[in-house]
Amino acid sequence: MNSKILIAGAGPTGLVLALQLAHFGIPFRIVEKHSGPGEASRALVVHSRILEFYRQLGITDEVVDLGIPLDSVQLHEGLKEKAQLKFSDLKKDISPYPFALCLAQDVHERYLVKKLDEMGITIEWNTELYSFSDEGGSVKTVLIKNEVKEEAEFAYLCGCDGAHSIVRKGLGLGFSGGTYEELFYVADVESSDVKAQEHALKVHLSNNGLCIFMPVRTTGMVRLIGIVPPELKDRESLQFQDVQPVAEKQIGIQVTGVNWFSTYRVHHRVSDHFRKGRCFIAGDAGHIHSPAGGQGMNTGISDAINLAWKLAAVLQEKADPSILDTYETERIAFARTLISTTDRAFQVMVGKNFPNRLARTVLIPYAAPLLFGFSMTRRIFFGMVSQLGIEYQDSALSKGKAGKVHGGDRLPWCRTIQGNNFDALRSLDWQVHVYGEAKPDYKRFCESAGLPLHIFPWKASMDEADLKRNAAYLVRPDGYVAIADGAQDLMVLQQYLKEFNLSSLF
Repeated sequence: MNSKILIAGAGPTGLVLALQLAHFGIPFRIVEKHSGPGEASRALVVHSRILEFYRQLGITDEVVDLGIPLDSVQLHEGLKEKAQLKFSDLKKDISPYPFALCLAQDVHERYLVKKLDEMGITIEWNTELYSFSDEGGSVKTVLIKNEVKEEAEFAYLCGCDGAHSIVRKGLGLGFSGGTYEELFYVADVESSDVKAQEHALKVHLSNNGLCIFMPVRTTGMVRLIGIVPPELKDRESLQFQDVQPVAEKQIGIQVTGVNWFSTYRVHHRVSDHFRKGRCFIAGDAGHIHSPAGGQGMNTGISDAINLAWKLAAVLQEKADPSILDTYETERIAFARTLISTTDRAFQVMVGKNFPNRLARTVLIPYAAPLLFGFSMTRRIFFGMVSQLGIEYQDSALSKGKAGKVHGGDRLPWCRTIQGNNFDALRSLDWQVHVYGEAKPDYKRFCESAGLPLHIFPWKASMDEADLKRNAAYLVRPDGYVAIADGAQDLMVLQQYLKEFNLSSLF
């Protein structure tokens, strides 16, 4: 087994998993049944938490340059703007990236492919996972390319192969959920109207549903998403021209050209499990949900980030294999919560019953301006949508509490005397952070164990970021807090390292 892992699928989830494993020095193969990266924009928004992950890989600046940072989210009742969340209104201490990035999925994928190529990683296009079997000590697979079959053996199999996942089906995992009755359209169009050129996500609510538009490419293209009128949903070979009059009336712009148009139905499903033996699933293979909040691609990438460092640690014999169990417990819990949340939001936006129409046309347009007037509401909303608020407090890897930070929380971002605390995360190492002063015995142990210790002189802004003075935070490679210890209790740290056999990491 020269390659320890097989990644099936080279969409955003599989590509980021590959990029992470390459950074950790883990040999793998990545196969994709298609001939190259996708041609359509599909998923569009890259949220703050993903940009923070990309920062650890040193690619965020390049990614941001490829896309369009959004200035705001605007809520309209018909054509009248009712509320606006300006990202400039958010305090700068929430994240180094307090915005959402519009980046077409095809551009995003081609960039990730390019980064892998620069690292000497070749994606095996036109190659499909045909079958596999978990033998207990390894996974035996059959790959097929140009009708030629190849047998290959791996330590682990990662199914990043989409909603129709061969890996999920081969594992016999259920994929419970359903499909919304509405037929949606998505189009990338051109418009010379000034408001079509604004760097904002605009949501237009009406009695009949919604229409959303935002910039999609730096060339000036605009993305439209809306509901196909009931009288048109059964029409064969539906074209944008069929829905154009409705769309233009809903959003108040004139379309001058169409680059891409498609229709689709929205599904909401979560797999029974994300792991079985030596096989894992991630991204759309494990969960699909409504487009509310643009969470799908971001959630898949977060799956990849979570899984990569754990696989690397186990394969390098730097952690107990039991940490692999935490991939499912951490990510499936979030996926289920996300499905529930986006489902409720989606029903409000598209539902035809009286309560949903009332919420869409009365409650939201009039309540949103009041709620967005409070800074705390803006921060909570942004934390939910940006995925900065994801936490793993119930994970076996999460221990303790210091200040308002629990084990399992994302490490709060804060400015330091020499920059900011996220600079240290670029090493992708386990590390300890102390904001204030470290105890002598704590320092000596970290030095003797080779455990990186970062001591940041205390600043008032750290308290505003919910960090506790002189507390110790053991931070995982993905930037989440493993231990939050307000007392710098050395026994707590030593017991944790022993429990997960992490001492060999350093």
